[in-house]
Amino acid sequence: MPRIVTYNVHRCVGNDRRLDVARIVDVLASLEPDIVALQELDVGRRRTGHVDQAHEIAQGLDMACHFNAALTVEEERYGDAILTCLPEKLVKKGALPGYDRIRRLEPRGALWVEVEVDGAPLQVINAHLGLVPREQQIQAACLAGPAWLQHPACTGPTILLGDFNATATSVVYRTLVQRLAPARRLAGRQTPTATFPSPLPVLRIDHVFVSPQVRVLEVFAPFAPITRQASDHLPLVMDFELTGPLSG
Repeated sequence: MPRIVTYNVHRCVGNDRRLDVARIVDVLASLEPDIVALQELDVGRRRTGHVDQAHEIAQGLDMACHFNAALTVEEERYGDAILTCLPEKLVKKGALPGYDRIRRLEPRGALWVEVEVDGAPLQVINAHLGLVPREQQIQAACLAGPAWLQHPACTGPTILLGDFNATATSVVYRTLVQRLAPARRLAGRQTPTATFPSPLPVLRIDHVFVSPQVRVLEVFAPFAPITRQASDHLPLVMDFELTGPLSG
């Protein structure tokens, strides 16, 4: 039974204001995932000691890593990653469109990796949307369109996940569920899935969306002392299996 996790790690700075990459590794290792989608990673940034957080977390989990820099300033990078212990290949990475009427919004991006699960290709897209509603709507429309979910290569089992900064009542959510189903509603049993803020989570802004070939078994947000402290988000975990037909 494969397991996938999406986790906004807040540049590995916890609610105790302590920078601790190893703590993020411990959180993820305890969950025993096969695929991990991470948001808000620093790579070579002065503020976090010039560490390549994506590489260090992947190394700690003994996983391959693909990183997409949403923001690059000289040699400093900030963005998102997909990690996995399964056979994989990078399909695409790039920026998501911004909202031209508001300048200096933080750049946002998405990352697409094909992962082989039990011999079948699974398309995994990790996204991190902005904070401004109109900006989010533009980015969600881009994800739902020909550049990503309607891309010719995006066929068969597909999972879109990440930090969407939007709840289930938003235009963003309604846009994406026209293409994929919300995993939380397909889970066999209902468990808490609010992820933000981690000390007392009340908002569901991290989501997993799946195609019909992905059978959702369970979705949950682990609420433990370490997850409440390690980042301002809880991880969101999904157990699943692939069902036929797996392509086309």
